[in-house]
Amino acid sequence: MPYRRTPRVEARLSASRDRIRAAALAVVAERGYAGCSIAAVARRAGVATGSVYRHFPAKADLVAEVFRVASQREVDAFARAASLESSAAEGIAAVIETFAGRALRAPRMAYALLAEPVDPAVDAERLVFRRAYAAVLAGLIGRGIAAGELPEQDVEVSAAALVGAIGEALVGPLAIGAGRSAEPHAADDADVRVHAAGHASAPEDAADSTNAPAHAADDANVPAHAADGADARTHAAGHADAQAGLIAHLITFAQRSIGAVDDDT
Repeated sequence: MPYRRTPRVEARLSASRDRIRAAALAVVAERGYAGCSIAAVARRAGVATGSVYRHFPAKADLVAEVFRVASQREVDAFARAASLESSAAEGIAAVIETFAGRALRAPRMAYALLAEPVDPAVDAERLVFRRAYAAVLAGLIGRGIAAGELPEQDVEVSAAALVGAIGEALVGPLAIGAGRSAEPHAADDADVRVHAAGHASAPEDAADSTNAPAHAADDANVPAHAADGADARTHAAGHADAQAGLIAHLITFAQRSIGAVDDDT
């Protein structure tokens, strides 16, 4: 008789696949597809590389699975936002604020989903999910036309155009954000190495003989650190304002494109 897996074996294999998939999602969120190696995923999941290959015969299969899971989450959030608003103008604002806001808060993952060069299997999945986003927008636009809120138009063309325009507008900021996300870690590592090297090389006698000036220098540095903190907060506030401005521009563009608001509004 052919071997049949028991329910316990099936449950164990399913749990192992889920753990590997979750690990791959975490790796892509940190490093993008380029850093999503089988070895990196295996380390994150706490399994052997052979276990990863047992569930995903090739890296292309693994990243395609990651793309499907992550993209479905975004499509679901997009659809929920569209369903919560009553008017077409409000619905367009809600879906863009949801989509762009989520993307800008997680730029590395969003860039991977939207534009990072990757295996053709993922490119094919991108087309599938672009159509899913367009279908949500087409439904929203169609309801707006039926309610007399929007002028007659080709619903499918308008929806596809919005998906393309919004995605393209976000690629640049997401690419910058994805690159920036690794910089603090590199800077922290460099600071640790410099501090450790300085600590190791300082003779104890020299440190004792210059103890008072050192403390004075430390006290003098306090305002500098405070200034650094203020600069960081100012930079963060400016970054948040820029993101809010981008989202507002995308909303206005989309609403005008489908006739939800007048050009003079």
